[in-house]
Amino acid sequence: MTSGNGALAIDIVVPVFNEELSLSACITTLVEYLDDAFHVPWRVTIADNASTDRTQEIGEALAEEYDGVVYRRLATKGRGYALRDAWAASPAQVVAYLDVDLSTDLAALPPLIAPLLSGHSDISIGTRLRSGCRVVRGPKREFISRTYNVMLRSALGVRFSDAQCGFKAMRAEVARALLPHVEDNKWFFDTELLVLAERAGLRIHEIPVDWTDDPTSTVDIRQTAIDDMRGIMRVAGSLARGRVPLAAIYAELGRRPLLPGRAPSFFGQVLRFGAVGVFSTLAFALLYLLLQPGLGAQLANFSALLITAVLNTAANRRFTFGIRGPERYSVQQFQGLIVFGLAWGLTASSLLVLHAAAAQPGATAELVTLTAANIVATILRFALLKAWVFRAQTTTARGSGDQVAATSRASAA
Repeated sequence: MTSGNGALAIDIVVPVFNEELSLSACITTLVEYLDDAFHVPWRVTIADNASTDRTQEIGEALAEEYDGVVYRRLATKGRGYALRDAWAASPAQVVAYLDVDLSTDLAALPPLIAPLLSGHSDISIGTRLRSGCRVVRGPKREFISRTYNVMLRSALGVRFSDAQCGFKAMRAEVARALLPHVEDNKWFFDTELLVLAERAGLRIHEIPVDWTDDPTSTVDIRQTAIDDMRGIMRVAGSLARGRVPLAAIYAELGRRPLLPGRAPSFFGQVLRFGAVGVFSTLAFALLYLLLQPGLGAQLANFSALLITAVLNTAANRRFTFGIRGPERYSVQQFQGLIVFGLAWGLTASSLLVLHAAAAQPGATAELVTLTAANIVATILRFALLKAWVFRAQTTTARGSGDQVAATSRASAA
């Protein structure tokens, strides 16, 4: 079904650069599949980013041959540029893209698009790293892909499993809101888009896909990996400095909480903070005992305290102080690290005192000393979290709750 039968529902973009050998077969296969499987108005957009071979000639011929195919050309090379241009100009309800080599089985297209047309999800992505996937590729690419996604989850705390599968779709209004804030225009474009979407509270739907590696791919794996590492560091820095207006995107597109947020009472905060502290202390002790033999006392203490500090701040934010949503999350984690620095200084000093008093105190004595110091540090941490890190939002949460209650009483009167 072509776009002439009603408002355009789906626009599938195929970004290309010097694809004269594969473009015709790709578009023909894709059009035949869409004609058979899709019963809503669709369009295929060939997004040519500065090809120097016969890609333009072939793309224009395909657009003449098929009613549901259009050809767009950019003078600038870069997949991100091509997708940005095509999606921004699309009148469709849902915009998508897939790689020209058709490595992903097209049978995954309907379940990719369905949750977006229904309004259930904001973004939909194919994944090659979940159970149920069938993937054919060499061990080198498999290792690189899995390593990259593990690093991404470790560095930025993302929950989606496969950032780089060339098989994605999103609602058009989501694309319009996110694209101005995506800086990369090459291979990191996908990752940056997904990180911003997840941090803005948007719902990302994943579907397992069948995927066969293209042995003729000309992608420079080494350079792409270097660029991706730079991208991860840049995005992490941007989020930490609050350069991306996540709260504004969330307010425009994000899903609201089922009930208005309200911070627990002071007594409730103390109890919850204590529970989080117990688990954090146990986690610290376990990490310290695991790391101490290889790193030594001071470095093991620093590493264990840093890991548990990040987890502790996140848990206290959500559980102790009742704060939800992405607003100020990175800033609060940064403030939490400052509090961590104070706690680390306290515990490190306790180790120095112990080693000054005893030449070889042993791991057990070190652990007892550090645990005692951590109890003092925990009290300091609670005071600083409540009075500084989460003060503004807990006050706002209480004010919002009081306003809701006042409005309810006024309505009842």
